[in-house]
Amino acid sequence: MLEINEIKELIQLIDNSGIQEFKIKQGDTSVSIIKNGKTTSQTTSIPVAPVAQVHEVVAAPVHPTPVQTEVPIIPAAKPVADNTFTITSPMVGTFYATQTPDAPAFVKPGDKVNKDTVVCIVEAMKLFNEIEADTEGTIVEVLVQHGQLVEYGQPLFVVQPEGGR
Repeated sequence: MLEINEIKELIQLIDNSGIQEFKIKQGDTSVSIIKNGKTTSQTTSIPVAPVAQVHEVVAAPVHPTPVQTEVPIIPAAKPVADNTFTITSPMVGTFYATQTPDAPAFVKPGDKVNKDTVVCIVEAMKLFNEIEADTEGTIVEVLVQHGQLVEYGQPLFVVQPEGGR
């Protein structure tokens, strides 16, 4: 016979999965969970004996519970001069400043970059995407750390355009 804690755990697992309907029978106990079907029930039938009792347990309907996720707080970028260019992340992913863990950084403050200079890699869904400078100038500041998760549009580098434009 399934214990109530096991049933609660099943409900939670089904609720957090893509499964829409789940049925299990263990001995004389059967459990049927239908997601978004507005009902979830468990029926237990035990052969009637002089001392035994028949129990019917009806679980509460399964309603998707809002999942609270931690939203990373991105510190406000330091004010930069009006004549600088900010390279931003084109996607959500993990920022890598180097090609390999023991390699030097693609760029560091003071380095000159061209439009096609690779300044970092952003890994998204196991794909490593090379991010190019898209401008000519000098790296003024690196705004994120190697291995840090970055959001779409998050500033990564501050570049002083060539000629101070």
